[in-house]
Amino acid sequence: MSTLPKIFVLDTNVLLHDHKALSNFQENDMVIPIIVLEELDSFKKGNEQINFNAREFSRELDKVLGDKMLDGWIPMGHNRGKLKVELGHPFPSDMRDSFYKDTPDHRILATARFIKETNPEQRVILVTKDINLRIKSKALGIEAQDYLTGRVKEENISILSKGIVNLNNVDSQVMAKLYQTAQGLSDKDLKLKNAYDNQYYVLQNKDGSAMARYQAAQKRLIPVPSHRAYGITPRNAEQNFALDALLNPDVNLVSLTGIAGTGKTLLSLAAALAQEKEYDQIMLSRPVIPLKSQEMGFLPGDIKEKLAPYMLPLMDNLSVIKGSLKPNSREYVRIEEMQRNEKLLISPLAYIRGRSLSRVFFIVDESQNLTPHEVKTIITRAGEGSKLVFTGDIHQIDQPYLDRYSNGLTYLTDKMLGQDLFAHVNLVKGERSRLAELAGNLL
Repeated sequence: MSTLPKIFVLDTNVLLHDHKALSNFQENDMVIPIIVLEELDSFKKGNEQINFNAREFSRELDKVLGDKMLDGWIPMGHNRGKLKVELGHPFPSDMRDSFYKDTPDHRILATARFIKETNPEQRVILVTKDINLRIKSKALGIEAQDYLTGRVKEENISILSKGIVNLNNVDSQVMAKLYQTAQGLSDKDLKLKNAYDNQYYVLQNKDGSAMARYQAAQKRLIPVPSHRAYGITPRNAEQNFALDALLNPDVNLVSLTGIAGTGKTLLSLAAALAQEKEYDQIMLSRPVIPLKSQEMGFLPGDIKEKLAPYMLPLMDNLSVIKGSLKPNSREYVRIEEMQRNEKLLISPLAYIRGRSLSRVFFIVDESQNLTPHEVKTIITRAGEGSKLVFTGDIHQIDQPYLDRYSNGLTYLTDKMLGQDLFAHVNLVKGERSRLAELAGNLL
């Protein structure tokens, strides 16, 4: 088997996904087709993360190249491979027969084919987040794979989806001990395995059940009380655990996953309102992903009016909370006042970069549509006294180059699980309506 370094041919979407991708191929060589630079050029203008990545990659590449010419392989440094920007090449005859359109994807395939033919002693792999392009590449006999950096393993997905642990047939005396002292229950009493900080448990036996949260520092389970926030009462144990995490002042980062209708956004907003005195501002946001086009310029009105259709789900949840309150109640009046004073603010994510979010309760809805780098960008904006909540369904992704293994919400939860300032709850039972739950499970 060859011990020579592999050659990775990089697609445009890899560099738009991670502008530091050149640092993640160790001792292997990399090829950037010239058409990729042409595509990146069209993404330079704009305020979205994808535009930022295009600009940053150009700077990274310029730094690597320095004053070197692009007519050969360029060393990347100690224990690193080489880099080459490959010019375009004519389509081989079989490619002309297979692909009648001259597209950037097909030019990238032609480049990968050329690299493979001219470097027969090395393993050549096309790296792309485009599933269809990977299939085309394999049809031509060119090895292809997804960009693996930041991709979560299948076994870790299972842990994230499980979320809450059910302990059955717990001894009644042991369960009673949970409530007897403020310290709760030692993990030795239950012989817990692989417990991590802020993991939630349901203890059950024939006489009843109890809810608990694990504290790693004390190696104990502490009881979780029944919560209520701003007129919203949890309808199941999962929702109560979610509220426990959202209301816990020691937890600064929360991820809530689950299908539509499980109450992720509603509980987050209710918890934020219940703690509004602790924060200078409550911010809600979600990725703006139009169904057919990324452009909003043709929509009428100013930026707020253009964004309004995409923020309607957040407003719907606010309406549910207001609907649970009497119009003349103090809580209802306070919500109206916070909206007028912009203490309760719905804002596009594009406006977050460069800000320092101090004493802010920040809810990011539909965060499964964010890349790991975008999630990192948001979290690094957090100043003192802030709390960040990311909600979403990792099985319902609208971005073409993300999946349940590589999206920002999965990545965040996988990397943060077990940290004392982080909590994760996976909500399973839909509470919007029986019809909504049935559709979420079957359709």
